[in-house]
Amino acid sequence: MPELPEVETTVRGLERFLDGERIARVTLNRADLRRPFPPDLVQVLTGARVTGMGRRAKYGLIHTDREQTMVFHLGMSGRWRIEPETPDKHDHLVLETGSGHVLALNDARRFGSVDLAPTATLDAWGAFASLGPEPLGDGLTPAHLRAAFAGRIAPIKQMLLDQTIVAGLGNIYVCEALFRAGVRPDKEAGRVSLPALARLVPAIKQVLGESIAAGGSTIKDYAQPNGELGYFAASWQVYGREGDPCGCGAPVLRFVQGGRSTFWCRRCQR
Repeated sequence: MPELPEVETTVRGLERFLDGERIARVTLNRADLRRPFPPDLVQVLTGARVTGMGRRAKYGLIHTDREQTMVFHLGMSGRWRIEPETPDKHDHLVLETGSGHVLALNDARRFGSVDLAPTATLDAWGAFASLGPEPLGDGLTPAHLRAAFAGRIAPIKQMLLDQTIVAGLGNIYVCEALFRAGVRPDKEAGRVSLPALARLVPAIKQVLGESIAAGGSTIKDYAQPNGELGYFAASWQVYGREGDPCGCGAPVLRFVQGGRSTFWCRRCQR
């Protein structure tokens, strides 16, 4: 599933072609993705001007002068194709701008979604109402994590994946950040020291920032809007490297937490 860096990369790619543009035509090639498209989507977007782009957690945001924001989620295999040379059977939503740009939301597995939400009250919109702070924002601090983890016996990795604690963190980047911070993924969250949290917060920001700069991590179907593949996977230090030697020489280990693979180094993470 595309994670925060992949969504951020997507939004930045779309911004060059959409920001400030008027949407001249909206085409729906099917009635739904994971759920039906909003019934008034075509009416609201046709003729609207894009006033800005953004991201919240793993959702992309397209703001318009109709006081409505189009909220999209890429699901498992979703991606935007910019100026596609030929139509594709999985191009389920197509936007055409007044200056002639064509942007197609392509989703082979149809696990993605598209919604409309009032721009003025976006923070209170259904999926966003209970989200924690953005990991790249000022709201993620050691003090925030310490308060959220207080008294909790759940493993720290599971707590970091809780979107009400930190918005947008996914499995790959939590594994990598915990490794960089030297924190065991199965340690009780409430027992992680403040100095360890002080290492963890910049590690989270660093690994996300590096991945965004690299265009994300390509897993199966993900590609940037320009069709290029993200290459941060080449920089993974533990994720997906079971049995490979860590930089310290010990083997990278894997175990399953909450149905997801966790990769770590017993020597480096304590």
